[in-house]
Amino acid sequence: MSPAGTADLHVVLVHPEIHWNTGNAGRTCLAAGARLHLVRPLGFSLDDREVKRAGLDYWERVDPVIWPDWADLEAALPTLGEPFLFAAEGERSLWDVTFPTPAVLVFGRESVGLPAPVRARHTERLVRIPMAPGAVRSLNLSSTVAIAVFEFLRQHRPA
Repeated sequence: MSPAGTADLHVVLVHPEIHWNTGNAGRTCLAAGARLHLVRPLGFSLDDREVKRAGLDYWERVDPVIWPDWADLEAALPTLGEPFLFAAEGERSLWDVTFPTPAVLVFGRESVGLPAPVRARHTERLVRIPMAPGAVRSLNLSSTVAIAVFEFLRQHRPA
């Protein structure tokens, strides 16, 4: 299987707070052939050695696109692909999504997810990861990114 190219899949982290999650998400994007986008403010410095350590020796190749704010990224969404915003309250399950190409997978910060105004403007685009009822409140951000990215790749694997 050959991973999707960067034109096919974009992963957006909006206001990420934890360097380890960002490094892990970057490594996942690199493995999948996806392009990582980070929306400021960030809860850490990208020069921080912990980000590079989490991304291992791959971080230099991740080369994320850094956006100054959500408004700039949101304005560019039509040029990137069809957006899917991940939130626990999404009515649509990941298992019910058929991802087009190109697609943009959008994830919020670790502590509170995507900002409420963003979720309100994109209610029909919200997607949730299925979980056992009452088991946990949420999954780790980098785990959620990996689940969604590899579901995209599963759907687009060569016949």
